[in-house]
Amino acid sequence: MKAPLIVAIDGPSGVGKTTTSKLVARALNIPHIDTGAMYRAIGLGAKRLGIDTRDAAALEQLASNSQIEFVPGDPPHVILNGEDITSLIRTPEISMAASDVSAIPGVRRVLVRLQKDLGRRKGGVLEGRDIGTKVFPQTPYKFFLTARPEVRAERRYQELVAKGSDVSLETVLGETTLRDKQDSTRQDSPLTYDETYTVIDTSELTIPQVVDTIVARVKSLS
Repeated sequence: MKAPLIVAIDGPSGVGKTTTSKLVARALNIPHIDTGAMYRAIGLGAKRLGIDTRDAAALEQLASNSQIEFVPGDPPHVILNGEDITSLIRTPEISMAASDVSAIPGVRRVLVRLQKDLGRRKGGVLEGRDIGTKVFPQTPYKFFLTARPEVRAERRYQELVAKGSDVSLETVLGETTLRDKQDSTRQDSPLTYDETYTVIDTSELTIPQVVDTIVARVKSLS
């Protein structure tokens, strides 16, 4: 029996991982598993309950008691304990909370188990920061997306403005730089890649160009 197809797309915030992953999944006709949304969901839950996003014990307990599901659609919906939180987890505050939460080893263990279960059952495109290094290191389909910090900040800024957020580009750039530092220096599963990855700099590329590059590479290796 042929093993499910797993495509790992890693990289920092602002490189277009989520949009790219959705389109790659559609092109390859496999599920999209938004791992970043899982950490955002736990970050949102922590904020709602007044849990410090650096309280390891409380956060691990929260993750263990949380039910996270994905409902297909355009866009796909993220469900936390029966509530649709899709529109609530893309704010700057929740982005920073997710970065804090994702640094907690116990939380990562809980969510990685869920990610592995989802992937093994039906395959999928998974995007995050350690999919190809920790979650599915055995897959040959690994991609690391990158872009210059100022480019990523500008993309994120435009996205927030379009949603009506009152933020400055300087603030977004500062948050981008801080999150990069947190994600790349955390002790457990830091943001990194190795020689088994195909690295794609998206600074001067459109999303369709990135998608075409990934799909062509997957098909060439299949």
